[in-house]
Amino acid sequence: MLQYNASAAEKLLTKQKPADIKSDLLAARTEVLEDLRIYNSDEEVPQKKEPLDAGFIEYPQRLLAGEFADGSIDQIETIAGNMRDRVDSVVSLGIGGSYMGAKALFDALCHRCHNELPKERRSGPRVYFEGHNVDNDKQVELLDLLESRDEDWGIVVISKSGGTLETAAAFRVFHAALAKKSGSEIANQIAPVTGAAGKLRSLASAIGVQDESILPVPDGIGGRFSILTPVGLLPAAIMGLDIRKLLQGAADMTKRFFDSDPGDNPVLDFVATCRLFEANEGMPLRILSTWGDRLEAVGLWYDQLLAESLGKEEQGPTPLTVVNTRDLHSRGQQHQEGARDRIITNVRIGSINKDAVTLPKLPDELNHDQLNKYAGTAMETIQKAAFDGTNQAYADDKRPTADITLPQLDEYALGELFQMLMLATVVEGRLTGINPYGQPGVEAYKQNMTAILNG
Repeated sequence: MLQYNASAAEKLLTKQKPADIKSDLLAARTEVLEDLRIYNSDEEVPQKKEPLDAGFIEYPQRLLAGEFADGSIDQIETIAGNMRDRVDSVVSLGIGGSYMGAKALFDALCHRCHNELPKERRSGPRVYFEGHNVDNDKQVELLDLLESRDEDWGIVVISKSGGTLETAAAFRVFHAALAKKSGSEIANQIAPVTGAAGKLRSLASAIGVQDESILPVPDGIGGRFSILTPVGLLPAAIMGLDIRKLLQGAADMTKRFFDSDPGDNPVLDFVATCRLFEANEGMPLRILSTWGDRLEAVGLWYDQLLAESLGKEEQGPTPLTVVNTRDLHSRGQQHQEGARDRIITNVRIGSINKDAVTLPKLPDELNHDQLNKYAGTAMETIQKAAFDGTNQAYADDKRPTADITLPQLDEYALGELFQMLMLATVVEGRLTGINPYGQPGVEAYKQNMTAILNG
């Protein structure tokens, strides 16, 4: 079970402690639950709450319970299975929430050399991500790679409307290349995730993709909250991940959020700590410090979630993801001796998934690095020493840190983590009076880009 511990940080709070804002936290939770009630009812949504995209809160348990005929777990697994059987590589096209969640799952749970492994050792097809950046050379290089292999490949294209220019342009490019290679079979090698109506839905039908092979982007769930819908679940299932465990972890975290009091509620406790340091201690910068490379993309997913949700009305914390021990040799200097404007939340894994790597002993004549004294020491032990040493250094200089600990890195634990961070973001929005849903500021660049292209 995921654990959150902010005891080291709380010692440094000078004005209020989490217990002092317990009533405010409970009121914010009550408002989130009221949002959910309104969302599930037929009553009109108050103007100040528009948009109200609260559907993500109960979606995992509802999907597990089989409440959705369109986009059911069985349908997701069937489409994923068909793609896995037909192709050796998949290009996943999407931007923002239609990309970052799937990338986070891929980096965290697939073999680090997944795409380089031979077919018999991979958990699924090779997976590549595009459509999130208009980068000419990167697209050319990926197309060159796909065309250099005598293998079938397919496309997962994710866009609610089909109108997001980066993804739509990439789909046109990769669709043309796939049509040239696969001809009449192309409809069986494309898996769209999109809205009930829109440009992508109509294009997919025109290509010949059958309705039962098109998955929904659910209404009432914004893109950055969509990782536990078909948006993230289809790529995950294609990768060979257990999407039922992912959903169960999220559903269990939601129950903890509903039922547990502050002090034993990771969602409310995380909000309390972060908010008190921002509001009372002048620390608006939030560092998500991931220990190990696998969780970096999870941090980047959270950067979008927090920034788009709470960065409004000239307010909002600034998120930043770092990877340790790598970034102790870059940003670590600033965290240790720079401005006192940040709280660091470590994300760490309780136990490794692979066999332990230990330092070998070398003959004395080769012991130039003087590491024989550590011979037999596991990499996990070295990382723990780095973790403990770093956080002791921060504590000695009164730099606040907190810990999110996953017992192990698997689908269940990531489901817990994703749902915790999404719920916490919404709770903090209600606590501070900022609507956490919608992202009106993102539309400005889209409108300007379109105007420039139109001359």
